[in-house]
Amino acid sequence: VQLQASGGGLVQAGGSLRLSCLASGKILSIGVMGWYRQPPGKERELVAFISMDERPKYSESVKGRFTISRDNGKNAVYLQMDSLKPEDTAVYYCNADITRIDRDVDDELQFSSADYWGNGTLVTVSS
Repeated sequence: VQLQASGGGLVQAGGSLRLSCLASGKILSIGVMGWYRQPPGKERELVAFISMDERPKYSESVKGRFTISRDNGKNAVYLQMDSLKPEDTAVYYCNADITRIDRDVDDELQFSSADYWGNGTLVTVSS
C-alpha cells in the first residue's frame, strides 16, 4: 500500500493550491484520511481530516480557508487551499487509516489495518 501526494509548489500570498493524495495497493477499505504539515524548523501538525462518511474537521489556523474532500471510488483525498499565507509554508503530508487484504501461505485471506503516510509535498507561500 502506498500514498502518493502531489500538487505542492510556489504561490504568492492570497493564492490557491490544490493538493492530491492517491492510495494504491491491496486496499480493502480506508477510514479517516487527513493532511498534516511540517513548517521549517517546527514539528508536524494536523491540518485537517475527513471521515469515511465525509465529515471534515479543520485546525483553527486553516478553518475557512482550506477545504478537505475525498473520493472513495478513487481512494483519494484532496486539500483545496485558498487565501494562502506565508505561515502556511510547509511540507504537507497525507495520512490514511487503511485496511489491506492479502493472502497467506495457505491462500487464506488476511486483513490488517495500519496508519499510512504519503510522501511530502512542499508548499511555499511568498509574501
